[in-house]
Amino acid sequence: MGTLKTEPARDRLDLLAPPVADAVRRWPADVPVDVAGVLVAPIDTSLADTAAFCVAYGVGLDVSANCVVVAGKREGVVRYAACVVLATTRVDVNGVARRALDVRKASFAPMADAVGSTGMEYGGITPIGLPEEWPILVDSRVVATPHVVIGSGVRHSKIALPGPALGALPNARVVEGLAKLTQ
Repeated sequence: MGTLKTEPARDRLDLLAPPVADAVRRWPADVPVDVAGVLVAPIDTSLADTAAFCVAYGVGLDVSANCVVVAGKREGVVRYAACVVLATTRVDVNGVARRALDVRKASFAPMADAVGSTGMEYGGITPIGLPEEWPILVDSRVVATPHVVIGSGVRHSKIALPGPALGALPNARVVEGLAKLTQ
């Protein structure tokens, strides 16, 4: 994972947002990756954005995953979902993600809503520790990647773990075609 100095996440809960630390403490036994396989590394906060992070730490875009929050309304109720895609791709928000949410129109959730609902920092949102009622849509390319780097809920660290673990999280669903390749 490039030049990241990783440690077991359960030993460095201080590097995780509170909901992420809680999820690591309660790591589900049925997830096929032992919590010991979930690693965390401190990073420079000014390098938290994907492109800058990858260059600075020697991590390929093809092993860096982004988690974005999408939202849509149905019958006056806002529905949220987390979409996890590789940094070489972008979420098909108004196609696959919209249909998965079962709404007429989907869009990226406003920053204040995403931060307030997750308890995580913007730019660090991760699928680990999200609200239990949210579906987690994981692009099939992510679970096919042996190891990926994702946010940790804060901008001063990153999590590294096997890609298949993301598809096995509670409420996760592996979705073929959730993401489109970027040009």
